[in-house]
Amino acid sequence: MSDTQITRPLFDQLMVPNYAPLNMIPVRGEGSRVWDQEENEYLDLTGGIAVNALGHAHPELVNALTEQAQKLWHVSNIYTNEPALQLAQKLVDHTFAEKVFFANSGAEANEAALKLARRFAQDNYSKDKTEIIAFYQGFHGRTFFTVTAGGQKSYSDGFGPKPADITHIEYNDFSALEAAVSDKTCAVILEPLQGEGGVLPICKKFAIAVRALCNKHNALMIFDEVQTGMGRTGNLFAYMGLDITPDIVTSAKALGAGFPISAMLTTTKLASCLTVGTHGTTFGGNPLACAVASKAFDLINTPEMLDGVKQKEVLFRELLAEINEQFSIFEEVRGAGLLLGAVLNEQYKDRAKDFFLASADQGLLVLVAGANVIRFAPALNITDAEIKQAMAKFKTAVQQVVES
Repeated sequence: MSDTQITRPLFDQLMVPNYAPLNMIPVRGEGSRVWDQEENEYLDLTGGIAVNALGHAHPELVNALTEQAQKLWHVSNIYTNEPALQLAQKLVDHTFAEKVFFANSGAEANEAALKLARRFAQDNYSKDKTEIIAFYQGFHGRTFFTVTAGGQKSYSDGFGPKPADITHIEYNDFSALEAAVSDKTCAVILEPLQGEGGVLPICKKFAIAVRALCNKHNALMIFDEVQTGMGRTGNLFAYMGLDITPDIVTSAKALGAGFPISAMLTTTKLASCLTVGTHGTTFGGNPLACAVASKAFDLINTPEMLDGVKQKEVLFRELLAEINEQFSIFEEVRGAGLLLGAVLNEQYKDRAKDFFLASADQGLLVLVAGANVIRFAPALNITDAEIKQAMAKFKTAVQQVVES
């Protein structure tokens, strides 16, 4: 048993109240299962919000971390280090990128991307070329710049004047996009699948249109792949299935499979604007983080793993369809790979939290994406047997809500 002094009420005493965690406190995990202080077992379909791509305590990641911990923890960017360069080489070898910038979170990677876009436009075109086009219901992090670029006012209101020259339009709306992009636009930032915004996938034609308009107006196309990158959709990065190449891709979450790390990927031409002293971070490229991420990269970037994600998506959809056939609660199931959202129909509108809590009662951890979408983002290596067991628990939770 864990120390009984560590309880959920202690959170309310000690922590800033910007979170509202469940009453249970996880203390141990293995694969797609976690246990709380009372040794209650839960099946985990959250993956730490699409972070734990290889589940909890994967032995090869534990070994990578342990081995590096005995060598070098932190040196700062006064120096480079071997794990950082090894990881950067893998990212360059397997993506469009020629240059990599490491940071610690998705917000920092997106902050770097937006700063790079502004800097490139200023250095190469005009000081007036500052406009950033973003999308309603988008999410790019919690720094003031990135949360303003994200199209959810509830996250950015209440902190005073916002960074200027950010225009929001409807996702997948070509007419709005065409009307918004101009020669003053320095970048268009978007997610290939809006995670926080309701698990809404991009239309392939829309992605191609964004690329074409960016080319026409000398604007950069920034793909925020913080949630979709590293195999989540069945491709190493989601852009690879859309017949386009962005100018900048940001990655985090699953990049370290649970260890904090992020990366901004771009070209040599664009990266040349970030000369010495223009941008930085204390912990970016940390040897511990890069050693874990490098091993995670090797494990994720295989045909077996990526094809398995697509196969598991089919199984999830089949089982959710069976549940919906019995209880008629979903309007649709959308998303890609192992980032799926079950959208509640009109009868159960805005009750996602009820299903979230009922699932926890059944020993199942799920997510929400707003008040109307139940989100699933399990480990990429979750087994078919675990998916079936999880959906059996979810079915019981659904029945509990429907009959309450």
